Amino acid sequence: MERESFENEEIAKLMNDNFINIKVDREERPDLDQIYMNAVQMMTGHGGWPMTMFLTPQGVPFYGGTYFPPADRHNMPGFPRVLMSVAEAYRAQPDQVAHTSTAMLGELRRVGLATPSREMLTTEVLNASFQRITANYDRQHGGFGSAPKFPPAMTLEFFMHMHHRNRAPEAVEMIENTCRKMAQGGVYDQLGGGFHRYSVDAKWLVPHFEKMLYDNALLSRIYLHLYQLTKDEFAREIAEETLDYVVREMTDRSGGFYSTQDADSEGEEGKFFVWSKEQVADSLGERDAEIFCDYFDVTEAGNFEGHNILHVNMPLDQVADRRKVSSEEARSIIERGRKVLFDIREHRVKPGRDEKVLTAWNGLMLASFAEASAILGRDDYRKVAEANAEFVLKDLYRGGLLLRTWKKGQAKLNGYLEDYACFIEGLTSLFEATGNIKWLARATELTDKMIEEFWDAKDGGFFFTGKSHEELIVRSKDFMDNATPSGNSVAAFTLQKLAIITGNEQYKRYATTILRLLADQIRRYPSAFGWTLCALDFYLSTPKEVVIVGPAADPEIDLFARAAWEPYLPNRVICSCAGDCENAQNLIPLLEGRVPSEEAVAYVCEAYTCQAPARTPAELTAQLGETS
Repeated sequence: MERESFENEEIAKLMNDNFINIKVDREERPDLDQIYMNAVQMMTGHGGWPMTMFLTPQGVPFYGGTYFPPADRHNMPGFPRVLMSVAEAYRAQPDQVAHTSTAMLGELRRVGLATPSREMLTTEVLNASFQRITANYDRQHGGFGSAPKFPPAMTLEFFMHMHHRNRAPEAVEMIENTCRKMAQGGVYDQLGGGFHRYSVDAKWLVPHFEKMLYDNALLSRIYLHLYQLTKDEFAREIAEETLDYVVREMTDRSGGFYSTQDADSEGEEGKFFVWSKEQVADSLGERDAEIFCDYFDVTEAGNFEGHNILHVNMPLDQVADRRKVSSEEARSIIERGRKVLFDIREHRVKPGRDEKVLTAWNGLMLASFAEASAILGRDDYRKVAEANAEFVLKDLYRGGLLLRTWKKGQAKLNGYLEDYACFIEGLTSLFEATGNIKWLARATELTDKMIEEFWDAKDGGFFFTGKSHEELIVRSKDFMDNATPSGNSVAAFTLQKLAIITGNEQYKRYATTILRLLADQIRRYPSAFGWTLCALDFYLSTPKEVVIVGPAADPEIDLFARAAWEPYLPNRVICSCAGDCENAQNLIPLLEGRVPSEEAVAYVCEAYTCQAPARTPAELTAQLGETS
């Protein structure tokens, strides 16, 4: 619409003559997007973007829609017709406009209301949700439902929890199949790493080529956790390639992570990413190209508008048999071909990039880098995570409040609930990964501010906007996990972890209230609450408390930490301290009485009751295995 209508002088004149026009970046202002998306869904029965809303001077909507073409077509009214009809109605029928807007405001105020469940929170909710979601599983291609298919990161995270709880083999099969099919499909960038937004088909072949930071944050964590669970090197490779993509393409010199890489380059969607068979043959040579093209489904006809989207077409061993080479040689040729084509692609015109930095999405990515540093033993990932945390605390934190967005040195807009919750989770993960008490101190400081600013003391749950925010027509709450986890679900999970680490039971009470508010909604729509279900699983478990202490600069500390992070333990906290732990003990009750001796030791505890100290990493591994 920007190109078709807003830049059209005749249409722009109609807009300017009749309306005060406000263009909103929904990623910077998700508070407005949420309110008016609810409104347009009530008005039309569906939502989407671009979204067009007509408001009274008080900001209350009375008419709206999504896309309007520049002229009448396909039974859709053109934008000029819509503009003139709305302007005439506003002038000629003020009473009707007032009635409509008053009714809409009442409906908007009812959205997001939740009543605490009268039933106990039990594993029945988890088991029933698992079965309901499983019924929609695509056994052939992985994922859930049909086209278009979005990577189901939060659902897979919940399935990981369910496997850990019930040792359900079908959960692992669904996770592994979905993760492999996505990573072998065109929705994954086979040369440069990282996931595109979604697949327009059911088999993950043709993506919408945009890459979102939050997708790559959530998906890299899934592959990290799958690697923990299965020790499958394929999962590790996808996690590392995705994180390396973010470092290479989506990281500002300041340490912040950019939001989006566009789908288009040179005016064509996907042009940067696709190949012809001739291009591959000219780049790799005839023999290597045959093997490469077999593996990645590169043909003369192409699989996307006459071009080829690289995706894994047949197993490596089958390619090797077909071309009469060993599997090792075929693998070497494919890896060499990937590198050659990647280097060639780097000289193409790259897709545009939205270089604004959003605090919530950075928090999600921070958590992934922090976990990767510990799970994979990658010190470079730790440095990326620490640089990001320092950046947000320096450039997106002002007057005791988080800000929402930063670009080219300028930060603005008060942070929303999701900004606090996601960044607090990232800081908590960074503390667990490094043992550096300052990250925990900042996490608890922000948690207290989040409660002060956003908690609804009357009805429970967190509002989307804080007390310091500008007043909008409604103060809404966001509970559902959509493209990103809701602020309430992230808070429900992280508050429970912080309650254990800090001993602050009030944190857990806030989390429990959220889970009770959402229990009935989860029963009705489980697929919309993947992250909340993970938080509920944590609540219904007996989380493991892993404590590692030792003298400063003792290399054994790192070995114990590797042992602690090696298994997949979704419901646990890790606290470590090297050297002087007196200050840390004030914040972390788990460290009380565990003063570092001359050698590093580790404790595995539940509800602050610990087993005998593990004096070697192997003993720690054994204790974790016994209690997992």
